Amino acid sequence: MTVTSTFAAEENDPFCLSTEDAAGLLRAAPWRRFGVFGDSLSAGTGDASPGYVDLGWADRVAAVLRLIVPGLAYLNTAEIGSTTEETLARQQDRILEFAPDLLHVPCGANDIVRREPDFAAIEAALRRMYDVASGTGAQLTTFTLGRAYVVPVFPDWTERVTRLNDITRALAAAYGAVVVDMYDHPVNDRDDLLSADRIHFSTSGQAVMATEVARGLAHLLDNDNARV
Repeated sequence: MTVTSTFAAEENDPFCLSTEDAAGLLRAAPWRRFGVFGDSLSAGTGDASPGYVDLGWADRVAAVLRLIVPGLAYLNTAEIGSTTEETLARQQDRILEFAPDLLHVPCGANDIVRREPDFAAIEAALRRMYDVASGTGAQLTTFTLGRAYVVPVFPDWTERVTRLNDITRALAAAYGAVVVDMYDHPVNDRDDLLSADRIHFSTSGQAVMATEVARGLAHLLDNDNARV
């Protein structure tokens, strides 16, 4: 009798690593305190996908790191709908008290959901956030927005996303953050990628993002080891 895994779709997804394989990539990971703050993208909000574990990307990454460091401390303060300014006002104290050594920062997705976004102000707010985040001494990570993420009420949405992603890449480079660039990732072409709200990645996308975070951190560790 053939036994079909409940999570066969994820196990056969060419863009996904299993928790164990991701942990193998990160076996030299030094991090003991994983923090996440920001918005719904940081929270890993998304509808369940058939055949995938129903977990957001951040919880998945924490599970990977716990295979390496069983006592890993993990704090996710993300709030749905939070702008960068709101993240700083409402979440930074908890993050600073937590004292992470690995910290994910948001990319300002909610900052561009307004009639006329002020990109100079957005960049300034994001830079303040990076200043706060880097002050913890943690290794930083972030995302760019995927091209599948569309808010059709704004006809210039693609331009908004492109400008915000450029800001994210520049700040990530300036502050030594690992940037998981989802804009051109082939997962954007999946018909079932988005949740019912047509904004958030479903858990199939969350699984791919978690894998890309693991790959990005592994690349960082490999580069650090090459410099020793």
